[in-house]
Amino acid sequence: MATTTKIKIDRIIARLQKRIAEGQFEEQYEAAQETRLVAARYTKAENWSAAVDILSSVSQALLRAGQGGSGGDLAVLLVDVYNKSAQAPEAASKGKLLTCLRLFDSEEPTRRKFIKEMIDWSKRYGEYPAGDPELHHVVGSLYAEEHETDEAEKHLILGTKDSPEALARIEYEWYKHDESHTAPIYAARAILPYLLVANVRAANSSYRAFVSTLADSNKSLVVQNVSSQGSDVRIFPSLPLLNFLGLLLLAIQKGNPDLFRQLKHKYAFHVAELGGAWDTALEMIAEMYFGIPRPRQSNPLLDMMGSFFGGGAPGGPSRPAARRVEAPTAEGLD
Repeated sequence: MATTTKIKIDRIIARLQKRIAEGQFEEQYEAAQETRLVAARYTKAENWSAAVDILSSVSQALLRAGQGGSGGDLAVLLVDVYNKSAQAPEAASKGKLLTCLRLFDSEEPTRRKFIKEMIDWSKRYGEYPAGDPELHHVVGSLYAEEHETDEAEKHLILGTKDSPEALARIEYEWYKHDESHTAPIYAARAILPYLLVANVRAANSSYRAFVSTLADSNKSLVVQNVSSQGSDVRIFPSLPLLNFLGLLLLAIQKGNPDLFRQLKHKYAFHVAELGGAWDTALEMIAEMYFGIPRPRQSNPLLDMMGSFFGGGAPGGPSRPAARRVEAPTAEGLD
């Protein structure tokens, strides 16, 4: 029975693909509509493999034919079938989705919806609360190729072990269009978010990749290597904030609150020049890695509500303590 169904599905797919390849817009549209009906019938019967086969095959054919709207809609339906069947993200299911993703035109509006649905599905049925790292890496890399830096950052921060170098690379490319002294700002766009998602190893990888490219591409730039057992930090006399980031990573490895306080004090003037851009991130990092509580922000409305609902102290309900993050040992800095 299963073999008969498979043969039938293959014949339907072959016929629809032929119509799409040879037909005009009307025939391609009709093929998409027929695919919807057939897929809906198999979905209702919970014949998930048949629904997946026809949706993935025909959506890819439509996307290849330049019918991004129809092909994209079917790709979104494919994700819907994965949701209804509670399919976990694994090689085969992710492979079909990523094949569809790579076929989208960058200007196709449906692509953004498809990406969101795909990531949400991987959150729901995968083991990673923020979404599958491989999916994030491919999406981020795709945006990077299209110079959509903001979107690339969002996904590469949650990607794989290959993502930190890819992110450092696009940050450096972006930096090249700015003033030379702004290098630390672009390096921080990778380093600080990785620290905030508790990925110290990725933060170190992106730091090393960025400063290596910076030093190799600017032979006149003065660089001093400070090496010790298990760590290697490059000092740039003309870029104090880049030194701050490198020493911050070293301090996290040590896990010493006093060392962190000394570091912040030494570079307080330079950090202040950023106008508060790093303040919140550094407060969160201080709490996560050094157990230093974040300064309590006073909010009159919350204070009043706290007194009404038994918040204890006049300042209102206390904020739960953040979980202390333990940094990996020296292997993260190799």
